[in-house]
Amino acid sequence: MSKLFRAVIMGPPGSGKGTISERIAHSFGLKHISSGDFVRENISANTEAGVLAKTYIKKGLLVPDHVMTRLLLPRLEEMTKYSWLLDGFPRTLAQADALNSICDLDVVINLNIPLETLKERLRHRWTHPSSGRVYNMYFNPPRIQGLDDITGEQLIQQEDDRPEALVARLRHYKDIAKPVIDLYKAKSILYTFSDTETDRIWPNISTLLSTKIPIGQSDARCASTH
Repeated sequence: MSKLFRAVIMGPPGSGKGTISERIAHSFGLKHISSGDFVRENISANTEAGVLAKTYIKKGLLVPDHVMTRLLLPRLEEMTKYSWLLDGFPRTLAQADALNSICDLDVVINLNIPLETLKERLRHRWTHPSSGRVYNMYFNPPRIQGLDDITGEQLIQQEDDRPEALVARLRHYKDIAKPVIDLYKAKSILYTFSDTETDRIWPNISTLLSTKIPIGQSDARCASTH
């Protein structure tokens, strides 16, 4: 059996993790696991961990490490036959240590986007609250302004996407991400990409992964995920 490939993508809010993750999943046949989507699924399904996560989210707090690991690790332990890309987890060193206890990562992609670019992107970001779908009024606008493409429901601008909250939010990300970045750098699996546009970053990420995932293996894995 081909060796499975396990990767993580990191980056601050507005760095393009979702867009890059979708391209990686499509091009290389990896399962894309978004921690945000998974949290929302668990909340909708009223699982025990989902109900717990909801209590923090309703208060405007980050879901703590012990709840996130309780949500994500069992799912990852089930995916023994698949190669995957994890998006949004681990956020903290405690989460990274928990992930390290169940698997070895092959690659960690770190998106290092200039602060002014992040502020500009987030200023134009609108969200469909119940699904978590994100739109950007410049490069990914909804078909009808202010409405979700699928449900037709109103889009909102998150409080923490507003300019006054942005700098504090991005500074907080930098503080908690640094030990995680240092950990993966020490393991020699961290690859950092910097630019102001996703389309300019993508070819470099694609080239890297092409050297890490032989085409034959990615095709086989792609077929096995459907």
